[in-house]
Amino acid sequence: MSGDEIAAIVVSYRSVATIDACLRHLRAARDVMQIRVIDNGSDDGTMECVQRHAAADPRIRFVANPDNPGFAVACNQGANASDAPWLAFVNPDLMVSSGDLARLRDDARSLGEALVGADLIDEAGDHDPAARRRDPDFVAMLRNPATRDLSVPSNGEPLQHVAAISGALMLASRALFERIGGFDSNYRLHAEDLDLCRRVRAAGANVAIDNSVVVTHLRGVSSRSRPVFVEWNKHRGLWRYFCKFDARSHGLATRAMVFAMIWARFPIAAIRKLARG
Repeated sequence: MSGDEIAAIVVSYRSVATIDACLRHLRAARDVMQIRVIDNGSDDGTMECVQRHAAADPRIRFVANPDNPGFAVACNQGANASDAPWLAFVNPDLMVSSGDLARLRDDARSLGEALVGADLIDEAGDHDPAARRRDPDFVAMLRNPATRDLSVPSNGEPLQHVAAISGALMLASRALFERIGGFDSNYRLHAEDLDLCRRVRAAGANVAIDNSVVVTHLRGVSSRSRPVFVEWNKHRGLWRYFCKFDARSHGLATRAMVFAMIWARFPIAAIRKLARG
């Protein structure tokens, strides 16, 4: 095995609307030698589509979880089920072009040790604000709600160092991923990407986005079937992130206010998701 080979890890859940196109793009991607699909209990035809691709392409192997253990657990399963020196975590609603992952790998290599992502756009060409982010500061949010916006604008450079990138597309060396212990499996959905980025930086490695690599991300296709479940776990993940990294530096009263702030937003967010259908 050469040092250039990439394993693409796809975690699917009720992804039948996009998984076929996602896998077709990955099969055409340069230097992708392994594709691992970890399905979290889909019941909508997702696995039948994955099986058709696997029958046609020996690079594709899959794990069909009987339930949904969460995104982080499944990402770690995919990493453990492969042995390529580079790992790309790719959402099932994300469409990479042929050279995108190879470019991100070259970026990571040029930075020494790095976790690298790409600029993300939706079908309309609108940019995903989660592609470049700063760390959440929940105590600052108590004082100024405007700081809840974590997005960071592009600085115009091809390769931009940022605090965090989106979990929709992340690439790192296997060595770095294993050194930091992979994804924290105690997250179910959301905030596990913020956690991973923070631990990458704490380990002395870089987090960066290649602004010249633009990838279409259809966003939230899997989550539309269970919006309240998704929002519950999103807020649970945010609380875990605060407790893990920041709570110890604040008193009990501040922690209680952060808890109240996070969970007060849950019913509002859930109702909005339900209203959007």
